[in-house]
Amino acid sequence: MASKRKTPARTSGQPAKPAAKPAAAGFRLEHDSMGELSVPADALWGAQTQRAVQNFPISGQPMPREFIRALALVKAAAAQVNGGFGLLDAPAAKAIRAAAAEVAEGRFDAHFPIDVYQTGSGTSSNMNANEVIATLASRTGKHKIHPNDHVNLGQSSNDVIPTAIRVSAQLAVMESLLPALKHLRKTIGKRAKELAKVTKTGRTHLMDAMPLTFGQEFGAWAAQLDSAEQRLLDSLKRLRRLPIGGTAIGTGINADPRFGKAMAKALSDATGTRFESAADKFEGLAAQDDAVELSGQLNALAVALMKIANDLRWMNSGPLAGLGEIELPALQPGSSIMPGKVNPVIPEALAMVCAQVIGHHAAITVAGQSGNFQLNVMLPLIAFDLLDSIRLLARAMPLLADSAIAGLKVRQAHVREALDRNPILVTALNPIIGYEKAAAIAKQAYKEGRPVLEVAVETSGLSEKQLRRLLDPASLTRGGIQSGGGSGGG
Repeated sequence: MASKRKTPARTSGQPAKPAAKPAAAGFRLEHDSMGELSVPADALWGAQTQRAVQNFPISGQPMPREFIRALALVKAAAAQVNGGFGLLDAPAAKAIRAAAAEVAEGRFDAHFPIDVYQTGSGTSSNMNANEVIATLASRTGKHKIHPNDHVNLGQSSNDVIPTAIRVSAQLAVMESLLPALKHLRKTIGKRAKELAKVTKTGRTHLMDAMPLTFGQEFGAWAAQLDSAEQRLLDSLKRLRRLPIGGTAIGTGINADPRFGKAMAKALSDATGTRFESAADKFEGLAAQDDAVELSGQLNALAVALMKIANDLRWMNSGPLAGLGEIELPALQPGSSIMPGKVNPVIPEALAMVCAQVIGHHAAITVAGQSGNFQLNVMLPLIAFDLLDSIRLLARAMPLLADSAIAGLKVRQAHVREALDRNPILVTALNPIIGYEKAAAIAKQAYKEGRPVLEVAVETSGLSEKQLRRLLDPASLTRGGIQSGGGSGGG
């Protein structure tokens, strides 16, 4: 409970403490268990945060907004739970919850300056939150809130930071990533329906293959995204298991035995997202396999998106010397020297996002196995890269939907011309004239640059009427075994 601490009287014979040195202009003196140091006068943080600021001038990148929000939500929930258990008096609990809510809203992000590359447990970030929230909660003047004794009551950095990772990642997936993914999937699905009857040349190994419709091609992209969504949802079943309540190493020392379950319920109620108390707190502290799994699903999504982006780039290529099947919306000049050039900038940007996400997964994989015994010691890196992957994908997918897929146009005349000259259509004759004879027709059509129908009429022994039916590209997109008389095939 918040209470005034009595300072023991100095007994005779004890030397007097030296007077504290005054702080320099623009600073104030703060102290922690290691002594005093100067902190910027307007900073809400205290000594431990200041030490971390001084110790880790590495990247200049602070922890992500989503992570700070989750950290504050954990502190608010802890104050609520500890207050309910009678471990924290009601006014102190109320003050901490109010202060933590302000932090969660993003009003004090500037007071979370600690670099991503810090102590591997994230202790510095946990203390940053404790100190800022304690300062804000103490401003009422009614209670002096202590960062460790009150804000961090029943907690350890070792269970708070892994919990904040899970909370922040789950909220980011639910609130940002999945809506973006669904929007892209629905946009692609809509275009697939619109182009369901437009037939084109299929390609395998980047070479001409049997025909399909644009609807079928786009439908495959939509199916990829649907699979990605299901994999993400499945991974959240494990990510939502919170290790809070395990405190230092998983035993739950200094925490009420009811704390973990009560925290999961409080966080579920506060966010509208389901969280559970991990059955084994030791796992939640020592291993970050669930975060690695989620990163793996983000990696798989990035692979799917890069495939889609590159398909669009190929289909848009040229337009004269490339495939030139589609025209993506013209968004900006494509060259500083070549007038009139327009590039597929949105698919290119998406491809770079995907490359970064794939790189993040490699880093998270290494970080996930970087712990010994009871604690992982690359938690801040896991938090940063996981949230960055989610954020990048969530922002890039709507751009692909709205600035590329929704407005692309099919160059139908060009697509039809290429389709009519595709010798691979002769594959449909295999069951009728056999593979060897069909291959000879295809090779002759290639060599002479003639439509396969013309060559087949001359050499297949089938009538032109039969051949037009058998080689109809639209019919071939529906699959099945072609029949029409003639010799058997192999």
